Parts: sequence; C-alpha cells; structure tokens
Amino acid sequence: MLASIRSHWALKILVAILVVVILTGIIHTAAMNLSIRTTFNRHFGRMGEGMQAMMGGQRGLGLYETFRAAVNDSLVYSALAAFLIAGLASILLSRLITKPVKSLTIASQRIAQGEYHQRIPDQDIPADELGVLARSFNSMAERLEETEKMRRQLIGNISHELRTPLTAIKGSMEGLIDGVLEANEPTFTQIYRDADRLQRLVEDLQELSRVEASQFSLHRQPLAVADLLQSAVGPLRSRFEKKGVAVELFSEDSLPEIQADRDRLLQVLQNLLDNALRFTSDGGRVSVSANRSGQSIHISVDDNGAGVEAQHLPFIFERFYRADQSRSRVDGAGSGIGLTICKTLVEAHGGSIWAESGGKGKGSRFIFSLPL
Repeated sequence: MLASIRSHWALKILVAILVVVILTGIIHTAAMNLSIRTTFNRHFGRMGEGMQAMMGGQRGLGLYETFRAAVNDSLVYSALAAFLIAGLASILLSRLITKPVKSLTIASQRIAQGEYHQRIPDQDIPADELGVLARSFNSMAERLEETEKMRRQLIGNISHELRTPLTAIKGSMEGLIDGVLEANEPTFTQIYRDADRLQRLVEDLQELSRVEASQFSLHRQPLAVADLLQSAVGPLRSRFEKKGVAVELFSEDSLPEIQADRDRLLQVLQNLLDNALRFTSDGGRVSVSANRSGQSIHISVDDNGAGVEAQHLPFIFERFYRADQSRSRVDGAGSGIGLTICKTLVEAHGGSIWAESGGKGKGSRFIFSLPL
C-alpha cells in the first residue's frame, strides 16, 4: 500500500487531502466538546430563572446531553460530507496535475529512445508552473533534435572530408606503384596537400573536444591590441595577396592594454580572417579594426564577400553548422566547428562574439568584445 502511494501522484494527493480533513475534524470535534458545556450554560442562562426552575436540574442535564449528541451528530455528518467532497476534489485535482506530468514522462521516455521530434501538445500545457516546465521541456527537445541533426550532418561532412583526400592519396600512390605517375615534385606536393587537409580536420576535431570540455587554461598577459592585430594578419598576408584580396588594419589611438591569452586570441582572429578570405572573391577587401566601447574592446573582421543570409545568423556559432554546404565542400573548408571554437575561447575571456550581415552577396562582419 505504501509503495503504491509513493509511486502515484493521485494517491499522494488523495491521502494528503484526507489527512487534512481528518486532522481538521479531530481538532474541530475536540474544540467543540471542550467548549460545548460553556456554550450550553450561556444559552441556558439566557432562558431566565423562571424557565430554569421549571425545567429543574435533571431535565437541564438531559437537555445538555441531547444538545451534545446533536452537535456530535452534526459533526459526523459534516465529516462524511467533507470526506466525499475531498475524495472528488482529489480526483479532479490529481487529473489536472498529473496530466501534464504524464505527458512529460511519455515524451521524455520517447526522447530517451531517440525520438527527438516528440513534444508536449499545447492542449496539455497548463498556465502555471507545470506549464513553464512543459514549455522548457519542448525547448530542450527542440535543441536536442537540432543537435542530433547537426551530429548526423557532421558524420556526413567528415565522411566526405576524409574520403576525398584519402581517395586522392590512394590513387596517387597506386599511380606511383604502377608507374603511371612520375615520382616528381608536383605529385608529391599534391599528396602532401591531401595529407595536410586530413591533418587539419583531425586537429579541428581535437581542438573542439578540448575547448568544449574546458580542458585548457588561459595564460593571461598584458597585450597591446594593435600589436595583436598585426601578429594575426602577418602570417596570412601572402594568402591574401595570392588570391588578390586586400587586407587593411584600423585601430583607435591609445587603446588600453588588455589582459588576455595571446595565442588563443590569435587563434580566434586568424580563424575569422581565414573565413573572410575563403568567402571573399578576387578583388575583394577584408578589414580588421579595434575600438573601445565603454569598458570593453571591440575587435571586428569585415569583408565584402558572400555574406550570410539572415536565417543562418543565429546558428553559425553552433557546432557543425555550415550555412553554405555546397561551397564548403567544393573549396575544402572545415567541418563547421571553427566558429564554435572562437565562441568558446572568447567567452572564456569573459567576452562575447556575434555576426552581422546584410544578406547574400553583401559581405559580413564578425565582432568580438573583450573586457578591460
């Protein structure tokens, strides 16, 4: 019996209401029996001395017992009515409370089985705290479904990224073994590039695993922002020149130093510059700028390249998300985790990162803030 009560909300509510009714009845009955003689004597005294003399002591005592019995009978009847009402109320109340809980239980069990499309129906969501919980559950389920989609997308992307260079390397090696290809510099260069592409993918995945698990530490030191921008752009200038894309630097005068990890911020900036270069056509322009805004330093990377459509902006910092699947695969881009790494590293510094774009073909702007 106790095990059944512990495992059912409806029984718990019923028992709780009945316990309240019983305790209330006991207290009310005890209080009435303690005060009934005083009440009777007060009303009996109002009848006047003549009426009391007529009734006499024994008749007065019999009248008191009759009055007491009538009061107790009324208490019994009211207790029975209270029990009946309490039982009906508990049934109705338990249904109201347990319906959304049952819906939550069923949906959570199905999600645990991999059915991420499950949601709590709107008609089962009450306008109370349980309703807030149900809406939060639906939001969580939606995020889980989106994450599962991105996970499957990642598997497809990684399979493609691995298969393409591996096939090229295998083909080149077979050609060298069969004597179809000459063992010259262009052949070895192509094999090296395919192997380097594989290495970059593996390193990106390892880095994502580390930063999301917070398995890294920041080595903060005073940094001059202008020097940081120069250090980020310097190693990439040859790539910009080779593609015919101009890169410019702008920095406010007398910017204060920041306390930050130089290598990690260089990683963020060079990732953003690499993205800007990839999606900016020959003859385009990329600019890196820094300015002070209140108690923060804002660093931005602007380009006049492909741009990002509005529907993609809220998701581009999520794991494995890529706005342009076809272009990413054609030009050998990563698996869509570079911006996630940037976001994690910036937030580890106590800052924030976001993106702006006028739409497709109108360029994009990535900004991150760092606290002074």
